[in-house]
Amino acid sequence: MKKKVFVFFPDGVGLRNFAFTDFKAIGEKMGFDITYWNNTIFSLKDSMGFKELKIEDHSAHPLLPIYSRARKRAELNVSRDKFNDDVYPTYKFPFNYKGLKNIIKSLYAKWLIGLHSSERGIEKLRKKINKLERSTSKYNYCKSQLQQHIPDLIFCTTQRATQSISALLAAQDLGIPTVAFVYSWDNVPKAMQVVETDYYCVWSDLMKDQVLQYYPFIKENQVFVTGTPQFEPHYNESLKQNREEFFEEYNLDVNKKYICFSGDDETTSPLDQFYLEDLAKAVRSLNNKGKNLGIIYRKCPVDFTSRYDEVVEANKDIIAVLDPIWKQVGTMWNHVLPTPEDFKMLYNVCEHSEFVTNVCSSTVFDFVAHNKPCIYYNYEQPQLKKGIRDIGQNYKYVHFRSMPSDKAVVFCTDKNDLESLVEQILDGKLSNVDECKTWYDIVVGKTPTKASENIWRAISKILE
Repeated sequence: MKKKVFVFFPDGVGLRNFAFTDFKAIGEKMGFDITYWNNTIFSLKDSMGFKELKIEDHSAHPLLPIYSRARKRAELNVSRDKFNDDVYPTYKFPFNYKGLKNIIKSLYAKWLIGLHSSERGIEKLRKKINKLERSTSKYNYCKSQLQQHIPDLIFCTTQRATQSISALLAAQDLGIPTVAFVYSWDNVPKAMQVVETDYYCVWSDLMKDQVLQYYPFIKENQVFVTGTPQFEPHYNESLKQNREEFFEEYNLDVNKKYICFSGDDETTSPLDQFYLEDLAKAVRSLNNKGKNLGIIYRKCPVDFTSRYDEVVEANKDIIAVLDPIWKQVGTMWNHVLPTPEDFKMLYNVCEHSEFVTNVCSSTVFDFVAHNKPCIYYNYEQPQLKKGIRDIGQNYKYVHFRSMPSDKAVVFCTDKNDLESLVEQILDGKLSNVDECKTWYDIVVGKTPTKASENIWRAISKILE
């Protein structure tokens, strides 16, 4: 008899990895009966024809945001003291003191953090969060669904969504095994593990070591190294368009060589538009010297600001805007969801660009999968003033310590060097690809094409 697995989407971030890749087809080929347990407003049944069970109750305990924030900050405090490292406080977002309600929430959170910034305190906060979520109508709703459908296992597509807590507690209280996928390469050191499941799937040995280091209550046999489906489409040659076809579809000049500027969210790089402007100036200067270059600007899918508009308009002869093919299906930032068509676009942007430039983005790995270099901007902009975050702190984060050397990317540490670095890469005199492939292996794992299969094998082993 086929084992029934619920693939659980607490939010839309997992769609890209687990709905739009071959993950489902591989699981079915291996003999699993797959239902998508869907907490998002995106219908997989209507859009993809998948078997799904919708979660219609989205209630959470009103104190959950406060306790979750306190849990995260307490964990970061413990990491700071445990590892004697001042990087951890830089992961914290500032408290909100605008309006009486926010003042009360912030003061309550600070009081909780003061009481619980220890291993034992964190355990108490987690237990309290679980108690709060067990008292919600959503917990009972999810429990009823599970009793009706009786899955053999729940696979949760991200470990960082508070919307998943009550559903996973309902499963655990019914004795159903739960597995969480650790979603992103920077999530573990940033205290973004919201859920406690029976097992975890992680990208690499590096991430497994981090999970065991930061969460001593998790045992080694609970963690499976599987890789991530995130990069699998880059090895799917059926997505590849020839240069002429791709350039015609997106109205690009087939005679130009294009550099990709991959935009960042406003939190990570608040002055990102000025790095695009710097690249445009470098390209214009090189074009005046006989090059024929353009820029493909691909924005961050959840950036709704107009901050790039002025730069794009002033350089429209150079910059081609290729927005990610994501759909706005609600009013919140996490209601902007990827589409399968975006895989094809991203594949071909990587394939037909000369290289990528950005501020500390994981697109370095998308491009190295196509043997393309990457420039990371690492200099301050003159527009930097008090209250604006300096991008330099990004490179001090723990996940960048996984770099085998500073040659894993081409760092631009001075605006005046940008034109020369661009020219050297274009002329084949400078590249980070070989060193970056070593970094890619460390972060993404040794089998980037086998992640979906590895996850199903882990699920199979758990069910045995």
